[in-house]
Amino acid sequence: MERIEFISKSPYDTWDIGEQIGKQAKRGDLFIIYGELGSGKTQLVKGIARGIGVADWQYVVSPSFTIINIYEGNHSLCHVDLYRLEPHEVIDINVEEFLNESVVVVEWAERGKWWNGAIKIFIDSTGEMERKITMEVEDVSRAEIWRHISKKYREN
Repeated sequence: MERIEFISKSPYDTWDIGEQIGKQAKRGDLFIIYGELGSGKTQLVKGIARGIGVADWQYVVSPSFTIINIYEGNHSLCHVDLYRLEPHEVIDINVEEFLNESVVVVEWAERGKWWNGAIKIFIDSTGEMERKITMEVEDVSRAEIWRHISKKYREN
């Protein structure tokens, strides 16, 4: 497993980092995002949407009440938010059925337990606007691509 770190100094950086992640995303990818309330999970998803070609990426919102939103781009983006669900309710939403046709991004992933093969993303607040975004990627060849991109977003 490879760990890749990005440093975001603003929401704009978070969008750009998400865009770089999204440009390398492919159908069947499952990104699970961990972070405290207000850490920037949805801002990262907006960037991922921009990266996969969602025209109205700036209108991506957290589906806290609808649970799942679908956006169309070069690939479909299935955006899931588990914040309002109890762990036993997560099984009922069948996220895995979207993996055949979409890139799937799950916020509040700690409420689920079946995330086999997922690309994990952790967002930690390190300042008022600054975030450390860490990816854990099992596929070493894919990790190499994101590691190369991350050099632009690391502290010197």
